[in-house]
Amino acid sequence: MTSNSEAGAAAAPRRILVVDDSSLVRLYYRAALEKAGFAVDQAINGIEAMEKCLVERFDLVIVDVNMPRMDGLSFLRALRGSAPEIASLPALMISTEAGQQDRDDARAAGANFYLVKPVSEADLLSHVALLAGAP
Repeated sequence: MTSNSEAGAAAAPRRILVVDDSSLVRLYYRAALEKAGFAVDQAINGIEAMEKCLVERFDLVIVDVNMPRMDGLSFLRALRGSAPEIASLPALMISTEAGQQDRDDARAAGANFYLVKPVSEADLLSHVALLAGAP
């Protein structure tokens, strides 16, 4: 028999942290993800994202490369070098940078997948489902 707290935890939606300095991009991702049943939080740079990851549980982080204060690559390196509970958090990097070196740098920093903006809603949701599971 499952307790109410276990049943509630099983029914909780997957939590996604969107890290991008563009409010328009965050709004686009948030709308698509929430419509698909995910719970979404946001951060405007890597410092804010790291602070959130240290105190909250997420199932996936979606991160941009170019951001003020702490860019996405630095954030992923910090995340991968942190406490075991969050070091293995799946990461989807989405950037306007489209070169092979950009992809290689993202993988070296700890990105599980790399997509180039603009990203369609279908591509976003298929990669999120692959990395975080269904909502």
